[in-house]
Amino acid sequence: MKKLTALAAALALSSTLGAAPAQAQQKFVTIGTGGVTGVYYAAGGAICRLMNKDRAQHGIRCSVESTGGSVYNVNTIKGGELDFGVAQSDVQYNAVKGEAQFKDGGPVAELRAVFALHGEPLTVLARKDAGVTKMEDFKGKRFNIGNPGSGQRATMEMLLPALGMKAADFSLASELKPDEHGAALCDNKIDGFAYVVGHPAANIQDPTTTCGAKLVPITGAAVDKLVAQYPYFAAETIPGGMYAANPDAIKTFGVVATVVSSTKTPADTVYTLVKAVFENFEDFKKLHPAFANLDPKSMIKDGLTAPLHEGAVKYYKEKGWM
Repeated sequence: MKKLTALAAALALSSTLGAAPAQAQQKFVTIGTGGVTGVYYAAGGAICRLMNKDRAQHGIRCSVESTGGSVYNVNTIKGGELDFGVAQSDVQYNAVKGEAQFKDGGPVAELRAVFALHGEPLTVLARKDAGVTKMEDFKGKRFNIGNPGSGQRATMEMLLPALGMKAADFSLASELKPDEHGAALCDNKIDGFAYVVGHPAANIQDPTTTCGAKLVPITGAAVDKLVAQYPYFAAETIPGGMYAANPDAIKTFGVVATVVSSTKTPADTVYTLVKAVFENFEDFKKLHPAFANLDPKSMIKDGLTAPLHEGAVKYYKEKGWM
């Protein structure tokens, strides 16, 4: 009986050892994005789709996680819970420098840039009956400044002081997520919201179509000063006619969406992700309208303040881009 038990144990052990290499070959990576209706989630999905297409060759399974946005993604990458994340260029800059949202925790030394994506104008929408033509008109009204940890919240925390405003100037400063702000606007729960996003975006399209919401220009000397002062900001224009009830081009400013990672993520994993995107670049550009005008040579430098990940550098050098 003891011999049989020992034999069974030996067989069990040998089968476990035999299974180990097969399990070890399969790697899992996760990309932190944003709200499910935003471009970040679509970008993560597009990257994973291309990466998973050749999973049989490289053995890496990519999945997307909907998150609170840029700041959350950087902090979660720092904590080792995410392999990649999408982050605004200003949030990447602040993380590297240990400024603003990262002042208490200090610089995120292990943060690494992978590539840039699309431009992201600060997009402010108002109810059509709110009587708003500029940001200052929201004083005394209900305004959604964005959820803590999101890129739009980070941008609003810079814009408001530049305009001589503060959150207390609103009768309500709500913290709704991007998936919630369009419905809240049309349901008359808020008078306006800010969202940093690539265009066209579903959760700008919905309130403009459903309740005739109006885009608000964000311009003036204070905005010009912000753009001149910070290298991650740029003047942006939202084309006229892109959204229902908004025939005119709207001037604003914005940032660039970037894909970031960490020194904890192996070089071969980053190389595989980068290769999946750029070897299938025409397919990638078709996966969302915001990607239509992307250019690889801009993507490896625009808005990137963290050092490039060594896995990304390897691929860019192979292509002769660096």
